[in-house]
Amino acid sequence: MQIIENNLLKEKVYIEKLTSGITLICIPKEKTTKKYIVCGIGYGSNDNHFYIPKENREVKIPDGVAHFLEHKMFEQENGVNSLDVLSSLGIDANAYTTNDHTAYLFECTDNFYKGLDELLNYIQNPYFTDQNVEKERGIIAQEINMYDDEAESKVYINAMKALYQKNPIQIDIAGSVQSINNITKEILYDTYNNFYVPANMVIVVSGEFKPQEIFKEIKSRITMNNKLEAKKIEEKEPQEITQKEIEAQMDISMPIFTFGFKVNPDEKEKVKRALAIEILLEILIGQSSELYEDLYENGEIFSDILSSFEWSNNYAHVLLQGKSNNIDTIEKKIIQKIQQLKEKGIDEKQFERAKRKIYGIYVKEFNEVSECALLFLTNYFRQINPFEYLENYKIISKEYTESILKEVFDENKMVKSVINPN
Repeated sequence: MQIIENNLLKEKVYIEKLTSGITLICIPKEKTTKKYIVCGIGYGSNDNHFYIPKENREVKIPDGVAHFLEHKMFEQENGVNSLDVLSSLGIDANAYTTNDHTAYLFECTDNFYKGLDELLNYIQNPYFTDQNVEKERGIIAQEINMYDDEAESKVYINAMKALYQKNPIQIDIAGSVQSINNITKEILYDTYNNFYVPANMVIVVSGEFKPQEIFKEIKSRITMNNKLEAKKIEEKEPQEITQKEIEAQMDISMPIFTFGFKVNPDEKEKVKRALAIEILLEILIGQSSELYEDLYENGEIFSDILSSFEWSNNYAHVLLQGKSNNIDTIEKKIIQKIQQLKEKGIDEKQFERAKRKIYGIYVKEFNEVSECALLFLTNYFRQINPFEYLENYKIISKEYTESILKEVFDENKMVKSVINPN
C-alpha cells in the first residue's frame, strides 16, 4: 500500500493497486458522518476510435456511446433500476460522463455497505437488450433536444468547433439524435468489454474510513478479472484554431458569448501551468479586477464573466463566458488588458492576492468529502497527484506567471462564439 501525504494540510491518502489492475484510493476524514465513493472508468466521449489487440481489429463507434452506456448501466436483468435501489436506502447516487472518463458515485451517512454492494454489482454486471436500448434511445434523444435548445450549451460546443480541428471534444458528449440511432446492444457490450476493465478503473472513497478495512471490503466484492484493454486511437490535433468567430441565433433575451484560447496540452509542468493560468484569470477578470469593475460600472456586463481552464491529456483551453449587449467592446477590452499585462507586467500586490485566493479554493476542496474524492479521481486520469497543486503553489512566481501569460493568451489562438437573439 502506498501512502502520499501533505504536511501542511495534515492529510494522508492511501493507494493500493490490486493484482486485477483496479486502483483503490482512500482519503480518511475524521469526525464526519458523510461517506462518499466514486468509481471512475478511463473511457469518455472522446474515445470513439480504438484498437482491440486480442481480436486484431480497429473499431469506430457512433458519437455518444460513452454517455449512452452510462445511462444503461443502472438497469439490471431482474428488472430493477439500481438508482431506485440506492434511493430507497437513503443514498444520494449519480453518474456522469466527461470527454475522458465516466464516473459512478454515491454519498450517504447510513447503509454505505449496502450501497457498495449495489454499486459494484451494476458496474460489473451490465444488461443490454434490443428492447431496453431502444427505450433508452428515446430518453436520450429528448435529453439531446433539450440541450440543443439551451444557448449555454450551444455557445460552448460552437467554441469547441472553432478551437479544434480534429479533437472529438467539438462533439457533444451525448452525441446527436442521428448518431445514437446507430447504437446497438452489440456496440454497448463491445465497448463495455474493452474499457470497463480493471486496469482502466479507479475507486476513490472519502469519509471516516480505515484504509485497510475499506480496501478489504471493496476487494471482497470485485469479481472482474479481465485484464485486456482497448488501445485508444487519437489523431494529432494541429496547434492552429479552426476559425476566429462563430455565430448563431436562438430564442434568448440577451446575447451570450464564449471567448476561447487554445492551449498546447503537451506541456510538462502541467500542474504549475494550470495554477498560473488560474491566477492569471483572477487577475484578468476576477470580481476584484480592474477590468471587471470597468465593465460592470459601464453597464457592459450585468453578472460575472465565468472563467475556466479546461484540460486533459489531449486538449487544453481557457474559456471566458458571459452575457452582454456589448460583446465586441468586451472582447476589445479583454485583448487590451492582456496586452497591457504583457507589456507592463503584473502588479506584485495583485499577484499575491490572486495567488492566495486560488490557494484557498484548493484548500477548501481538500476539506470537502465529495470534492476531495472527485479531485483525486479527475487527476488520476491526468496521472497527477493532487497534492502537487499545493506543493507548486509554494514555488510559483510572478515571473513564471508572466511567462505563461505570454504563452497562453495568444490572440492568434483566440476564438469568439456568440449566440444572438432571434
